[in-house]
Amino acid sequence: MQNKLRQRIIIQCFPYLTEYLEKEVSHLGFQIERVERTAVWLQGNLEDTMRLNLNLRTANRVLLLIDEFQAAGPDILYRELLRVPWEKIIPKDGYLSIHGYVKNDFIRDNRFAFMKMKDAIVDRMNEKNGVRPDSGPDMSGTVIYLHWVGPTVAVYLDTSGETIAKHGYRKIPGKAPMMESLAAAVVMSTGWDTRSAFINPMCGSGTIAIEAALMARNIAPGSFRSNFGFMHCNAYRQEVWDKVRSDVSGGEKTAPVIIASDHDQQAVRDAQMNARAAGVEEMITFEHCNFTETSIPEGEGIIILNPEYGERLGVTNALEKVYKDIGDFFKSRGKGKKGYVFTGNPDLAKKVGLRTSSRTPFLNARIECRLLEYELYAGSRKK
Repeated sequence: MQNKLRQRIIIQCFPYLTEYLEKEVSHLGFQIERVERTAVWLQGNLEDTMRLNLNLRTANRVLLLIDEFQAAGPDILYRELLRVPWEKIIPKDGYLSIHGYVKNDFIRDNRFAFMKMKDAIVDRMNEKNGVRPDSGPDMSGTVIYLHWVGPTVAVYLDTSGETIAKHGYRKIPGKAPMMESLAAAVVMSTGWDTRSAFINPMCGSGTIAIEAALMARNIAPGSFRSNFGFMHCNAYRQEVWDKVRSDVSGGEKTAPVIIASDHDQQAVRDAQMNARAAGVEEMITFEHCNFTETSIPEGEGIIILNPEYGERLGVTNALEKVYKDIGDFFKSRGKGKKGYVFTGNPDLAKKVGLRTSSRTPFLNARIECRLLEYELYAGSRKK
């Protein structure tokens, strides 16, 4: 695998995030060839995957095609994989892990397909190098991704390794944390201009506010990581990676008012520590208070809350007042701004008591959620 050789690149993301991922990829100057429910396709090389891993906020992982072929069974899979020049891709003293997606009538257990793949790779490398690389579940070394649907096999280098949906700054996740890639997409979906005020009551571990600050400061989400999958292939060059990192330092930066509050003092401490790790602590004003007492600056901006959803009847009943109070809070203190509530409970959302102007779908873990937008008019609403 040569650094300049152009191959298919597939960037994966969570459901409902493709729209935001597509915009990010286009903004970086790449030509998109295909968009799927949870993936974006383009052409590029290993250096391009470095740029993508460093800059993308809403992606899960970046895959670079190694080979593709037809295999109507595990023995054929092994035989075809044995032909791939793995000794030119994987370092002789490397560590190998395999994951992927398998859906066909030839394999009942994905683990068996991954085992056949591992056997082919290590057998080939043992034959060519006289050394069998170590392998296991740890994704800190060379990571190979197998996509085998029906008889069609595509084999990729997972240039991310560990998922890039986690941006690497969050040292204390807190209670029920939102994944960083999801938080970034939520901020993007509001259309926030990175200049007006950004207020985040019920901030929890601070992920939404921190992602907003990172966007305003133009800090690449991958800058907090010291290890990626592309670093563990023979084509990797440190000087190329250094250049990619240096190129990201430019761009416009803003310094908006960002306020994050929570009634839980420990949550506020955790959020401050996470913001410090992300290098944006000085950009965010943290407040320990009930959400209704959060400071609201004059002028335009957005107010975004991520309240609990309530999965048990008693908890849900107790949260009804919270959601009603959110509506009162918007009406009394949010005039002239846009209000947002991120929730996975449509029944509780009705208690806000305001008409939504948009309902954007998201998936938080396995919970179907909506980002509800409310226009909070400063004066009487005109027809």
